[in-house]
Amino acid sequence: MSALGHFSYWVTIFLLVAGLFIVIARGNLVKKLIGLSIFQTSVYLLYIAPGKLIGGTAPIVGTGITVYSNPLPHVLILTAIVVGIATLALGLALVVRIRESYGSVEEDEILRAEEAALRDEAT
Repeated sequence: MSALGHFSYWVTIFLLVAGLFIVIARGNLVKKLIGLSIFQTSVYLLYIAPGKLIGGTAPIVGTGITVYSNPLPHVLILTAIVVGIATLALGLALVVRIRESYGSVEEDEILRAEEAALRDEAT
């Protein structure tokens, strides 16, 4: 099978690498959350891609139907999407609290402020 036949896997790999790069390379906490969401989307695609059979129908017993698609990956991904949205909402709420406490959402500035606070406590 050609590389184009595995298009969904190539998209999955691209999204996985892009999401991981954003998480590692960016210091902005909101951008890190967006990178995690992109990474999570790649995992959704990884599970859904093999779940659909060409020519397969819904798993409802009928006359003359012999090929059925597996509904389990789709159900699991629906659950994962709900958990992902809840996790993203919690992450955004934490970013808001961090912004209120430190005045920034940049990782470097937060670490500098934390180090300064520790030095002030030590003296």
